[in-house]
Amino acid sequence: MNRRRFLQTSTATGGSLLFGHASIATEAIKRRPIPSSGEAIPVIGLGTWQTFDVGSNTAARTRLKQVLSTLVEGGGSVVDSSPMYGSSESVVGDLASELDIGSKLFMATKVWTDGKKDGIRQMERSMQRMQAPVMDLMQVHNLVDAETHLDTLADWKEQGRIRYLGITHYHSGGYAAMKRLMNRYALDFIQINYSMSSPEAEREVLPLAMERGIATLINRPYEGGSLFRRTSGRELPGWASEFDCQSWGQFFLKFVLANPAVTCVIPGTSKVDHLRDNLAAGRGRTPNDAQLKKMSQYLSSL
Repeated sequence: MNRRRFLQTSTATGGSLLFGHASIATEAIKRRPIPSSGEAIPVIGLGTWQTFDVGSNTAARTRLKQVLSTLVEGGGSVVDSSPMYGSSESVVGDLASELDIGSKLFMATKVWTDGKKDGIRQMERSMQRMQAPVMDLMQVHNLVDAETHLDTLADWKEQGRIRYLGITHYHSGGYAAMKRLMNRYALDFIQINYSMSSPEAEREVLPLAMERGIATLINRPYEGGSLFRRTSGRELPGWASEFDCQSWGQFFLKFVLANPAVTCVIPGTSKVDHLRDNLAAGRGRTPNDAQLKKMSQYLSSL
């Protein structure tokens, strides 16, 4: 049973599998503070890589409009994009404007080019596309010309053009360079990959983020969908209910959220039912140390 089929079954049975007790379903999504300011953001957000790169496709935009609306209605706000993601920035900006929810979103994007002038041009274009007069978070994508752009972003933050600045990477090969920048610059955020099958970040990067007072966005929590393929046809273990987990998606997200250094997880999706399932992971209990060990052992046994 894949994720879509599981969620269809959950809906058909009154949502009991997906949301569990009504008290959990109506509980507000947890928020965690950005250390540099104390501002709290929801622990579940929305990534836009591939999923929002739909150009002018009217049917696709209609579906994504419902996704953005559901994010806000469900208590979420963080939306992460990049100029690397094709038309995603423009789609987010257009749909947020149509829904009149721009002020309710925590918008994040990135700079992904070499050179100060090209970086400035690209960032200004991204802000126009996302229709964000002030960008909540601007990040250096995959550390490309990071020092150059971080100097620009420090100036922009002082000028009020952005609220927060950060750096990103998507695999452990970038961790060493990321740690050097974390120790050298006053970063508000880092964005890294972290999942049940790629937990390397918990060894050094996440502890350093806590030590340095840096918020974290987590990408690739599902490993590009490979975790769902790995658990396809497998029943969720009954003991997952001990931490209010009712689906494999929640299982994977709650593992990530159990780390206190994690501020927000940003799985990408273009489907409303998947988004609702993701948001549910931000409610209820998170696994304790013994349960995390049990989760890892169970996944390894599959």
